[in-house]
Amino acid sequence: MSGARMNSLIPKTTRFTSNAKLAWKALNGIFAVYKPAEVTYLNTRDTIIVRLCEDLNNMHVRPPIKHVSIEGSTTEKMQVIVRPSYADHTLVVGPRYQVKDFKLSCANYLAKDISGVMIFGLNNGNNNAQQLSIAQLPSSYKIKGMLGQATDNYFYTGRIVEKAVYKFVKRKVIDQLCAAMQASHQKSMFELSGIDMQSQAAFELAARGLVRPTDRKIPMIYSIKCIDFTPPEFTLEVVSINEDDMYLKSIIHNLGIQLHSVATCTQIQCFRYALFDLNLALLKKHWTVENILDNIEQCHYILRKNKQLLKQNNPILEERIVD
Repeated sequence: MSGARMNSLIPKTTRFTSNAKLAWKALNGIFAVYKPAEVTYLNTRDTIIVRLCEDLNNMHVRPPIKHVSIEGSTTEKMQVIVRPSYADHTLVVGPRYQVKDFKLSCANYLAKDISGVMIFGLNNGNNNAQQLSIAQLPSSYKIKGMLGQATDNYFYTGRIVEKAVYKFVKRKVIDQLCAAMQASHQKSMFELSGIDMQSQAAFELAARGLVRPTDRKIPMIYSIKCIDFTPPEFTLEVVSINEDDMYLKSIIHNLGIQLHSVATCTQIQCFRYALFDLNLALLKKHWTVENILDNIEQCHYILRKNKQLLKQNNPILEERIVD
């Protein structure tokens, strides 16, 4: 599977410990997971937190605090007795680590129909995840479509509302339409910035990094190309920002219309977000304390290694994200 966890990018230096207290202190930072399709963000988030709670509570946790009592007759020598406090026992107060103890948020939200890389910020790492989200970093997708049918929600799960022939569609026509769409978006980027594409100002703006619209609600495509064409199925590779699942599905729908046929989206996979790709993403079976601690270290290494690149393309990023 393309989302399978590959070999580590750096040697593992994080040593897993059976001490829950030490593991808890280390669970701060950002890490990458692979979200399956048909699974919501909230379900993914809850699953990760529950797994972390289970692993920590199965480790060596602190014993109940001691209850000190002074017993005996006041007319005689009294005894000081120390015993475990039932008020702090796990059977009374619950497990030592609970769901409410964790703070977990994502930098790149993926809708239910989209699978792929999701970057989460854990505890103190929430600040880093928020900074990555604000920076409008590009995401890369593989979008699969099927010619010959259109649905009411632009996705294969919807009700088929139209069918059309597609055998006349050629690969080169799709390539031409993708190139025209990419050029149109590049032109729009500069127009939204109020700069002529042929001017020196446009060159200097592009040299500073990716051109981003000031309005975060406007989706922009930096690259779009067809990487596979096996009629009636085809696959597009798209690099964009400010997109959502409906916008990505509409690309397939609109492409089908321009081809004088119809098309519907069958799969969307985010295979890269900023500097993080599928090689780093943890599959569901790897959502454990040990693997997440190791992944946090790898993500931190990637951020530090590419600190200057991040600053060049995203001047608004704060120093603390890579320090």
